Amino acid sequence: MSKKLFVGSLSWDTTDETLRTAFASYGEIAEAKVITDRDTGRSRGFGFVTFEDEQDAERAKQELDGSMLDGRNIHVDEARERKPRTGGRDRY
Repeated sequence: MSKKLFVGSLSWDTTDETLRTAFASYGEIAEAKVITDRDTGRSRGFGFVTFEDEQDAERAKQELDGSMLDGRNIHVDEARERKPRTGGRDRY
């Protein structure tokens, strides 16, 4: 079963490909994505890496949290599901 990791404190220079490369030695990656601002296209400083295998993801999390990538110490943690947005006021 796949597992998604959150990767924070990314350099503005980090791309999808450099993110994938940094995590590739830990196992098969389904997706590596740096999140960008929709208006400017600039990195928002975080991304996600989805591993095919949960154990590979856990090992990568343990070994890469606090490590250096593109000149920055990155933060790696298990991704959490986003709460649905209500679009303003809550409706009953």
